Amino acid sequence: MRKDHIIKGVLMCLLASVAWGAMFPVAESAFTHLDPFYFSVIRYSAVSIILVIMLWIKEGRKALSFGGRAKSLWVFGTMAFTVYNLLVFWGQNQLGTSGVILASVMEALMPILSVLLLWIFKQRKPEPPTIICIVVALIGCFMVITKGDMSAFFVQGGALFPVLLILLGVIGWVVYTIGGSQFKDWSVLRYSTLTCVMGTATSAAIVLSLTALGILHAPTFHMVYSAGFELSFMILIAGLFALISWNTGIKLLTPVNGILFINFVPVTTFIITVLQGHSMTVYDIGGTLLIIAALVSNNLYQRRRGSLAAAGAAH
Repeated sequence: MRKDHIIKGVLMCLLASVAWGAMFPVAESAFTHLDPFYFSVIRYSAVSIILVIMLWIKEGRKALSFGGRAKSLWVFGTMAFTVYNLLVFWGQNQLGTSGVILASVMEALMPILSVLLLWIFKQRKPEPPTIICIVVALIGCFMVITKGDMSAFFVQGGALFPVLLILLGVIGWVVYTIGGSQFKDWSVLRYSTLTCVMGTATSAAIVLSLTALGILHAPTFHMVYSAGFELSFMILIAGLFALISWNTGIKLLTPVNGILFINFVPVTTFIITVLQGHSMTVYDIGGTLLIIAALVSNNLYQRRRGSLAAAGAAH
């Protein structure tokens, strides 16, 4: 691997992770003006338009066709741009500042959740060291969720529903990421664009239906304008820039190396929330460190296992 490719890949993955880490505090600020549902739909409607223009310019009009795979694109797009965005930000908004921290920690759990989903649905049972890492990561997550008081959390149950929303949302993004393997013959830009369009259309249909039923209320122009800075950041930085940077970095470093940078998501969120005057509990910090340790340990194990397999094949 060329040195300049490594440096560029590290920079791209780092910048994307930092942008995603900043996303949750920025969203919290936006929710003082917009509800999470309209916020997500407005955000990704803009991202969809920009992606379509980029795809058309780069790959031509033919790249905008579904290629007979509209159903798969709709399923994976809905998982990412409907399930993930609507549920994660809905849950975060209900929990307040603790939701900001929890959402970023759940983001760091994505590699572990991927292993669990492949185990459940594809019968790809992980090796014992990976199972140990999964258990450690889940313990860390429970520390952040319960703040050390599991009995109060489950008895009162006030936070249980928002936590489940965030978990389901994160699982939605994991499914989307795994689904990308079915489109290896497509460019990352094409898969990202068409799934974004399909998923955003689904989100818009849901939000407009809830508005027609009187459950949601459409924002005024002033409300949207008031959240202009937050929306600009979420569209341009946490949306387009982070997506392109991450995919570029992963391609240069390979997934096994690039995925480590997901650890910077909760770290960035923690730094921003502390600067905003919020205090972190020992359970927030300890739980996050356990998740990071589990992810790094599993990564090192996978590297070693891969090296031994390659050495065996060479002989």
